[in-house]
Amino acid sequence: MLSVHTNYASLVAQNSVNKNNGLLGQAMDRLSTGLRINSAADDAAGLQIATRLNANVTGMKRANQNVSDATSMLHTADGAMEQLTVIADRQKELATQSANGVASIQDRQSIKAESDELAAETKRIVDNTTYAGNSLFSTIENVTFQIGAGTADTLEVKVTDAKKLNAISGLKLDTQSGANASIAKVDAYLDAVGKARSALGANINRLQHTAANLHNVTTNTEAAAGRIMDADFASESAIMTKNQLLVQTGTRILSRANQNTGLVMGLLG
Repeated sequence: MLSVHTNYASLVAQNSVNKNNGLLGQAMDRLSTGLRINSAADDAAGLQIATRLNANVTGMKRANQNVSDATSMLHTADGAMEQLTVIADRQKELATQSANGVASIQDRQSIKAESDELAAETKRIVDNTTYAGNSLFSTIENVTFQIGAGTADTLEVKVTDAKKLNAISGLKLDTQSGANASIAKVDAYLDAVGKARSALGANINRLQHTAANLHNVTTNTEAAAGRIMDADFASESAIMTKNQLLVQTGTRILSRANQNTGLVMGLLG
């Protein structure tokens, strides 16, 4: 039917051109940004999931750095305790030497002088060793590390009481009996330092596994977010090419459809 008021072929062609032009624009947006979701309208649920995943990735990356900082802190403490062990070993040697009946009074006075200096250095290490501006041995008495993106992802480390690391002072090496009693004090001190270093080592090893797991989780979470957000260039390129052809073809057909009303004038002539 020829009609002047309603050109059905033109309306169909217009609708097709508008639809395909919208799809073409969407494909071009995705190709230009590299993202499948450029607004909430593209995929509201997907955008929400991807936003949550990306937030977790951001938190886990920061947590991974936290783990590195915590590991560095514990390594610093372990290095300081290693020196405490070296000093205690020397004091054990001095106490054993002074406890021997061969040593003279002058020998024992010299031994005590060295032992007192070593004790002073032990106290200085414990009191003045710092990490990031904080007193290290006071901090590691009870410190909590944030090792994940969640509230519950924490690691509490209680290594030792800093006061116990100062217990090596006050050795009486100027007498044979005092030196003999000091041997036991040095042994107890070495046990305390060894226990503290053992706790440090255990936590350092744990943090290494924490870091490996964080890296794995972060990588897979980023991949999951990417599968939601990233554009598939092969698919979008094909969609763009298809809709370009459909828009061009539809425009050509629309032009022809609009010429159909001219047939009416032929009938009237």
